[in-house]
Amino acid sequence: MIIAAAIVGGLGLLIAGVWVLLAPIARLTPPAEPAPPAVETYSEQAAMPPLWDERTQGNIGLLVDPEWMTKISAETGIPTRALTAYGGAAIAKNEFTPGCGIGWNTLAAIGYVESRHGTHGGSVIGADGAATPPIYGVILDGGTTANIPDSDDGKWDGTAEIDRAAGPMQFIPEPASNWMSDANKDGLSDVQNIDDAALAAAHYLCRAGGDLRTEEGWQRAIAAYNSAPSYLLKVAAKANEYLDASIDVE
Repeated sequence: MIIAAAIVGGLGLLIAGVWVLLAPIARLTPPAEPAPPAVETYSEQAAMPPLWDERTQGNIGLLVDPEWMTKISAETGIPTRALTAYGGAAIAKNEFTPGCGIGWNTLAAIGYVESRHGTHGGSVIGADGAATPPIYGVILDGGTTANIPDSDDGKWDGTAEIDRAAGPMQFIPEPASNWMSDANKDGLSDVQNIDDAALAAAHYLCRAGGDLRTEEGWQRAIAAYNSAPSYLLKVAAKANEYLDASIDVE
C-alpha cells in the first residue's frame, strides 16, 4: 500500500515500501575567508643613537657611539659603516630640524631597499664611506620607468645621455643637486658616499613629510622618495624590523 503522507520538516524517501525520514537539507554557506594579515604601512621612529663624546663637529660619521653601533649592527645585520651614516644623519638632521623627528631606522630601511646598504652589484662601502664600485640604477628612458632626460651632464649619475639613480641611497640627479652636501667634511659632496647620501635623504624626507613621527607625515615622506605602494610596504616592514631589534639594546 502506498502511503500518501506529508513529511514535515524533512524529505521522504520510499525504500521497499517504507517511508524513511531524511534530515532537512540545509543550504551550504561557504566558509568565511580568513582576514588578510595586517600589513604595516607605517613605522615609528627609533630613539636617537647615543652621542659619542669625542665627536668632530660637522662630521656625521663621528656622531654615534661606537659601542651602540656594534650592538645594533649585531642585532640588525646592518654593516657598521652604513649604520654610522644612518645614525649620524638622524642625529644631525634632528639638530637642524627637531620638528621632523626622523629615525635612523627609516634611513636604514631605505638604504636596505635601495642598495642593500651599499652592497648592490658587489659594491662595498669603504672606511671613507664611498661605494666601490659606484652604484647606478637603470636608465630612466620611459620603457618600464619614468622618462627623465639628462639633467646633470653626468655629474651625479655618470652618464650625460639620460638620467638614472645613483649611489647607496639611489638619488636621481635633480634631488641630488638640491640636497647633497659634504656630510663628513672630506671636501666633497658625493652621491656615492653613504654619509653624504644619508644626510641628503634625511633632508629630503623631512622636507617632503614634515613630522615623520606621525603616520601621515611618514607615509608622505616615503611616497615622495618612491610613490609605488609596494615600496611603502617594503620600507615600513624593514624599518619596523630594525626598530624591534633595537628596543632592548642599551
